[in-house]
Amino acid sequence: MAEIYVGLAGFLVIWYLFFLRKVAETARVFAKKHCSQQGIQFISIARTSSRWALNKRQGLHLLSVFEFEFSGDNTSSYTGTVQMRGNRLEKIELPPYSIS
Repeated sequence: MAEIYVGLAGFLVIWYLFFLRKVAETARVFAKKHCSQQGIQFISIARTSSRWALNKRQGLHLLSVFEFEFSGDNTSSYTGTVQMRGNRLEKIELPPYSIS
């Protein structure tokens, strides 16, 4: 019986890592799309936090926050945030930035 639990735990860890990767790729797509819509240059993205949350309306879901760098004038960089709920976009925030 212990082997089943070890196998299940291993499967869950591997699934979780693949799910985190999928969320990160989705966040990258949303950030790049938002940058192209705003006419700014996307530079990079990084995850700052991920945690599990549970509520009655949405059930168990993963909340992830990513920071991405962008440039409006090709000389300076700014940091925006992407918030994801599971594999869905919750919001994108950009600070004030200069445009050339």
